[in-house]
Amino acid sequence: MIELIDTHHHLWDTSKTHYPWMTKELDAIRRRFDTDDLEAVTGPAGVSGTILVQTHSSFEESKEFLATADENDLILGVVAWVDLTSPDVSEHIETLKAGKGGSYLVGVRHQVHDEEDENWLLRDDVSRGLSALHAHALTYDLLLRPRELPAAIQAVNALPEMHWVLDHIAKPEIGAGGWEPWATLMKELVEASPTCWVKLSGMATEANWSDWSTDDLRPYAHHVIETFGPNRCMLGTDWPVCLLAGSYQRIMDTALDLIAHLSSDQQTAIRSKSARAAYRLNANE
Repeated sequence: MIELIDTHHHLWDTSKTHYPWMTKELDAIRRRFDTDDLEAVTGPAGVSGTILVQTHSSFEESKEFLATADENDLILGVVAWVDLTSPDVSEHIETLKAGKGGSYLVGVRHQVHDEEDENWLLRDDVSRGLSALHAHALTYDLLLRPRELPAAIQAVNALPEMHWVLDHIAKPEIGAGGWEPWATLMKELVEASPTCWVKLSGMATEANWSDWSTDDLRPYAHHVIETFGPNRCMLGTDWPVCLLAGSYQRIMDTALDLIAHLSSDQQTAIRSKSARAAYRLNANE
């Protein structure tokens, strides 16, 4: 069986933690999602490995996720959170690496699109933090909307050899038919670094949740694949967030449909090889 990696999913427990981004319209997913739930949906979908991604700006969550990865064979790596603005960011990274499951730390993410400042990534303290991630050979996940793409392009230009991964194709307004400036900015991002990848993820929840089809997503997915190339694209479900728009199986089946026109080698790149390169997964095995 050809390897299939879900490069973007979460775990959470809303009875223990408050998630500021989880507004009332997200009440349908306001419950605990654990590794048992994860295994129940990934198995039938043929997923052989996953990347667990941060949901909360919390060092405690980062430690918890790494420990979870250490205890679960399905999780291949963790994109955690550290405070990039802290002068002690390198020490924080070392603490995570030295703790339980530290070898599963493959990247870091911050919810940039929730920052009031659209140029947050260009702040001096953030730039120092990003340089520290690069020094530790960690990937940075860019969680953006089109508003933040210009700043992201500058940040990537400043560290072109760093590994970058753009989450959710930068969340274009698919439901409203939004295209520009997103489409042009994606091309500029590709030109900024040869080590910037993108996740074909989060598209259904940018469409109309109750009334979307694969064809609604196809122009966006194909633009990204043509722009980045298959060797710089990967698949992600964004589960459990995706449940707002469809089941895990539907989201994964849709993703596979969106790459079905490609050659076998190109599909293999998107199914697993790009993720292994972007997150340096082979180094953990």
